[in-house]
Amino acid sequence: MNVTLGHHTRHYRTVWFEAKTNRVHLIEQRLLPHRFEIVATRDFRETARAIRDMIVRGAPAIAATAAYGLAQGVLAFRGSNLDRFTAHAESVYQTIKSARPTAVDPVNAMNQVRAVMAGGETVGEQQALALAAAEQFANESVEHCRAIGRHGAALIRRGLNVLTHCNAGWLACVDLGTATAPIYTAQAQGRKFHVFCDETRPRCQGSTLTAWELAQQGVPHHVIADNAAGHLMQRGEIDLVIVGSDRVLGRTGEVANKIGTYTKAVLAHRHGIPFYVAIPLSTIDWTLKRGFDIPIEEREEAEVLGAWGVVRGSRFKVQGSKLGQRVFVQVGNPTSGARNPGFDVTPPELITGIITPAGILKPKELWPRRRELGW
Repeated sequence: MNVTLGHHTRHYRTVWFEAKTNRVHLIEQRLLPHRFEIVATRDFRETARAIRDMIVRGAPAIAATAAYGLAQGVLAFRGSNLDRFTAHAESVYQTIKSARPTAVDPVNAMNQVRAVMAGGETVGEQQALALAAAEQFANESVEHCRAIGRHGAALIRRGLNVLTHCNAGWLACVDLGTATAPIYTAQAQGRKFHVFCDETRPRCQGSTLTAWELAQQGVPHHVIADNAAGHLMQRGEIDLVIVGSDRVLGRTGEVANKIGTYTKAVLAHRHGIPFYVAIPLSTIDWTLKRGFDIPIEEREEAEVLGAWGVVRGSRFKVQGSKLGQRVFVQVGNPTSGARNPGFDVTPPELITGIITPAGILKPKELWPRRRELGW
């Protein structure tokens, strides 16, 4: 997507690789929307930390980052002993795999890279194949999002009010986005509509990232508190819900996504509002048999008990801080603990359709069409 900073506009991907320095370049998403900054990870451990600490986030984006991180790790190997190289590659794989356990995309991406690597007979050949496979995965991911946009744009009719949850935009992908791909495609086709962005507590990816994206793209929108969605649905002010996903079970059609997604699906079902999930094929998990087996991240208490922000004026100035400084503010009672599950699981009966690069499918259609969908 294009990013405008001051009077200058240029195209960015969320993640890209610089072979000359063996570094993965990422947009530092924790600083948005207040500051736009690029970071470059120096080795695969830094890349894994960038995934874990959410410098980069969103299932397709961390998938491409994982693919590049695996290539980065194997390219750093020195020597020609294939057994040692294989052991090193496994260590890189396990380090990156453990960074974010809920999303299946990083594992699928690295498995794709490893399958291509296996065709090399020497260390050098496998290193070259790893980088080529990582680049191919990133490029395919963009094309998947483009196809999602084509299939999903028809859902967004003129005058509709669309609700999103969390950020499944281009920042969560390599480019274009999943849930936002139909939005951007419909906009390009000249349709006028409005988007409501759930703030998405506790990390507020909707109010910070999705809203920033839509503002950059010129899409009319409002940020709403998470708990306001039911009120707007009850009054007929939301016509369609589109979300992304971190893992969709191909056997059952269950969807794991940012915490609060299940709540929105229940509300949408209660009010007869279509609820769609937009995913690339790398998000499908063909092995797990039930949603309760999906590992759910339990993140730090501080995310629930406080919030990050930027000091904008003396009226809201935090003691000891400077204007423009990014600060953490304690909101909750300081002697209380907090629970912070990062994801929840939505059952298939609450999902109207899943927007994939192969078309819009019912959740129960995934398994019968598994060969077509890449399993």
